[in-house]
Amino acid sequence: MTITRFAPSPTGHIHVGNLRTALFNYLIARKAGGTFILRLDDTDQERSKQEYVDGIQRDLEWLGLHWDRVERQSLRMDRYRAEADALRASGRLYEVFETPVELDLKRKKLLNMGKPPVYDRTGLSLSDADKDRLRAEGREGYWRFLLDQNRIEWTDGILGDISIDAASVSDPVLIRADGQVLYTFASSVDDTDMGVTHIVRGSDHVTNTATQIQIIQAIGGTPPAFAHHSLLTGAKGEELSKRIGALSLKDLREAGVAPEALIALMARLGSGVPVGLASLDELAEAFDLGQFGASPTKFDAEDLWPLTRERNQALPFAAVADRIAALGVPDDQAERFWRVASQNITRLDDLGDWWRIFSEGAEPQIDPEDADFIAKAMTLLPAGPFTDATWGEWTAAVKEATGRKGKGLFMPLRKAVTGQAHGPDMSDVMPLLQVVKARP
Repeated sequence: MTITRFAPSPTGHIHVGNLRTALFNYLIARKAGGTFILRLDDTDQERSKQEYVDGIQRDLEWLGLHWDRVERQSLRMDRYRAEADALRASGRLYEVFETPVELDLKRKKLLNMGKPPVYDRTGLSLSDADKDRLRAEGREGYWRFLLDQNRIEWTDGILGDISIDAASVSDPVLIRADGQVLYTFASSVDDTDMGVTHIVRGSDHVTNTATQIQIIQAIGGTPPAFAHHSLLTGAKGEELSKRIGALSLKDLREAGVAPEALIALMARLGSGVPVGLASLDELAEAFDLGQFGASPTKFDAEDLWPLTRERNQALPFAAVADRIAALGVPDDQAERFWRVASQNITRLDDLGDWWRIFSEGAEPQIDPEDADFIAKAMTLLPAGPFTDATWGEWTAAVKEATGRKGKGLFMPLRKAVTGQAHGPDMSDVMPLLQVVKARP
């Protein structure tokens, strides 16, 4: 069975970069009829917050990415301790004591010598007496995984054949001095225990993958199939990370982006396949990692608005009836209001703007050269309530009285009544109008 996972850290809100990872793993699982796990990387108890757990789940539910089960790493500490003990016994996990300052000095020295800044494994040569002395000095030990210094190879689902010389990579720290288990280790244990078969994540994790393959093998597991998608940039190719806070799913939702728009864009971005609205089932059926390239992928949030507009304008009345009722639209006008306003909105919140125009009247937009014309036209506007025929009857009377016709007749009247140069057919608008502020 195909098993995938999305493993966010609940230390903040998830953003579009996280979504790409979540969506790819979700689509792989759904296409194969497999299992999609939401796994919360919450071993950092200081930074992990329940409010972020709730936010992550709310964002995924909003998008329709329903998980099959939830796992929390904070509840699996006994498993990590057991595997750490086994690695210590086998000599693959060793204690080190260097401070960050000492490590930085070592890195700089190696770089100045033109060598790769790889940890020198000093910790392996420490005797028990050495360790006791360091602890007596106030040092705290932490734990590194001893890499086999051979080539680590795999066929990546997006990048193709990958080969990394383990000798060029520092032995990764798996457990901090305070006992916190780090992601590289906890994730390897989880992926093994949970039978994860496929992992898709960002290309910035390629080196992590190399070390995790060895960790998984060292604890008796079989490495899953890995794929690393390209990282997102801004619309002009600029680094996206500095703007990522403004691109959280929470903020996009609150801005009025439709979930279907976000899913449609993220499922196809960087694949060469045209972006268009589709259901999650349709996206899953057509999903193919081989369609995606390795080059950085440009993301422009403005591309979400045409898709949002298309989705919202296609909604049936039943989908918006409660929202329209909440605006105060009378029941006998609600469906007419939706029919008239729906083709002139992008966000669903735009409905409120149209109802304010109809119920409270718009601020008239009157060009100076049209002022006398509008004043005359308003004396000819019949008393309400207006009907489907009102616009035609009124404009005919104004035409006869002023001699105006065509755009010179209709546009000034539209702007005076609705405050807008564009919008629904005025024959449909008039029956909904309760106030016309341009009337003398």
